[in-house]
Amino acid sequence: MDAKRFAATVSYDGTALVGSQVQPNGRTVQEELEIAAAALFGQLTRVELAGRTDSGVHATGQVAAFSAVTRLGSATVGRALNAHLPDDVAVRDVREVPPGFDPRRWARRRWYRYTVWNGEAREPLLRRTAWFVEGNLDFEAMQRAADALTGRQDFLACSGKLEPGRTSVRTVFRAGWDRAGDTAWWDIEADAFLPQMVRRLTGALIRVGRGALEVEEFVRLLRQAEQGAIGPTAPAHGLCLQRVWYDEGYVV
Repeated sequence: MDAKRFAATVSYDGTALVGSQVQPNGRTVQEELEIAAAALFGQLTRVELAGRTDSGVHATGQVAAFSAVTRLGSATVGRALNAHLPDDVAVRDVREVPPGFDPRRWARRRWYRYTVWNGEAREPLLRRTAWFVEGNLDFEAMQRAADALTGRQDFLACSGKLEPGRTSVRTVFRAGWDRAGDTAWWDIEADAFLPQMVRRLTGALIRVGRGALEVEEFVRLLRQAEQGAIGPTAPAHGLCLQRVWYDEGYVV
């Protein structure tokens, strides 16, 4: 029997996880998925992910792919994996995909959302999913700064450490702020992201909102493209990977 290739959308609460990729210092999304898959299929099953998320970052739309020799259909595989997964990780939309499907290389667009709580006091129910930012914020200025992010350009200024030879040029399709009461969030969609890119941008945009960084200076630092010039890095718990798009293979 030939191996089947499966893809699944993965949601997780990153609070107790040290990231998406397997690491020696704690629980990760990939590790939990591989443990569940091994329990289901009876053998070591390598799981690949669409993107790398840092310790504490959440997801509702991460994509995982794995291969297994099984007679089980995709719906049964999804239910069985969830039976083996811990409470902070779950899969949905499990489907068979082409044998060569690569969740990272085949991805065409990714969407992250960063959530800010801007109320007068902390909101305990949001402590795991939103960054509490006190004081007035100038959201018009923050949006003007975010407008400078769209298009294809070098984002080295808001990147953490890069692997040798990796380009820092990315295409941002959309970047914008919204509010509902004391909750504010900004969405950014791009072909791919650099390490810490969204969190560094968030930290800088909050500085713009507080009047500590002028929009023109934000744009200058962005265009100057000196590594790490934009920041500080916002807390991980406000960030969530919302969705990954594909032209083929796995479309939801």
